[in-house]
Amino acid sequence: MTSALTTTPLTPQVIDDVIARMPMQGGILLKLLLIQYRDITHDEILYMVADRPDPRCVSGTKPITTMTQESIAAMSSRRDEYRQRARLRRERTGLQCVTLKHLVATAGAMADRAASLLTDRGVPAERVAELKAQARSAVPRPALRVLDEQWEKGEIEAEEFQKYRLAIELQTLLRFEERLKKRLVLAERERRTSDQTILQDHEICHIWGIPAGTLAARKVKFFSQYLLALQAKLSGTPSLPHSAPPLNLWNDTMAVLSESPIERSIATYDGLEQTESALIEKLEAYVTIGIPEATELKFWNSLVYGASSNAMHSEITRTLFGLQRLAAIQQEADTSPEALDHILLARTAPTPKESADAIENRQERSVSELTEMQKHILHNFFGEDVSGRASDKW
Repeated sequence: MTSALTTTPLTPQVIDDVIARMPMQGGILLKLLLIQYRDITHDEILYMVADRPDPRCVSGTKPITTMTQESIAAMSSRRDEYRQRARLRRERTGLQCVTLKHLVATAGAMADRAASLLTDRGVPAERVAELKAQARSAVPRPALRVLDEQWEKGEIEAEEFQKYRLAIELQTLLRFEERLKKRLVLAERERRTSDQTILQDHEICHIWGIPAGTLAARKVKFFSQYLLALQAKLSGTPSLPHSAPPLNLWNDTMAVLSESPIERSIATYDGLEQTESALIEKLEAYVTIGIPEATELKFWNSLVYGASSNAMHSEITRTLFGLQRLAAIQQEADTSPEALDHILLARTAPTPKESADAIENRQERSVSELTEMQKHILHNFFGEDVSGRASDKW
């Protein structure tokens, strides 16, 4: 494989100019391959409708037919379906990377603030380092249960409770950070794969309505024609006849187009977490790593893949409502050290105990007299006899 000597940088404008100079049939083929980046116009739709073979042609000659609105609408619908699927895939992988980067940064910053708060409360640096080293294997549930029991029995002070609670929170945040980093690596790999993905042959045949053999011949012809024209455009010299097309320029084409801005779709609420307000509340907690470890993976899958029994799928493809809202909330979230300290201190504070007066008032309310409605319900259970007296049969 020989790389072309380029004098002009490869840009989206150069790619569009080369495709525009190709024959109509070749330009449509290239745009179909790049459908997640480029659009098929209405004139090209009309050309494709007229270009497809007539299935009624069995005698070797194609009968003269006219295009109908139904055939144009059907081809436009197939184009829109594949274009939406490809662009939603690109948007989903892009949103995954954006939100995960923010979550990793937030988890790391909150872990640093938790370590600083422990140091300010007199915990030695060696103990903080030990807590960080043991974070991966730590089991928080038994420690939290014992800590809550000691607080309810009055065996521990509030300051000491918060110190232990901050230590557990530090380890939890470190585990979250490690998990999110691994997930980000996979998301970046999926995004790169999605950016390099083009329509398959059977998908193009479905849109265009042409046989697979016809498509294969056109791909061989116009694919090499595009690469040679692009090489000539970049180098400023015409390509030699019968020269091999520079295949590396196709990878460069995909790389340049993948850097273009991602078009945002309009997603509607799909039923995640049963109500939209409950979903927004959980997303706000997720931004500050405030949801349990046990349910975090299921919640993330429900955002990315719609893998939740509470989701009602109203779209053909996966919905992006949750990821879009998560990215929007992350942009508005305050992640300054003061804000993170406030969140950590509020999260690790002990539950206030009820005073003796509150307990006594609650007991008095529980033994209060029956209301008129309650008396009426009990009277109906007793019933009445024909004399109007309360029945003594019960």
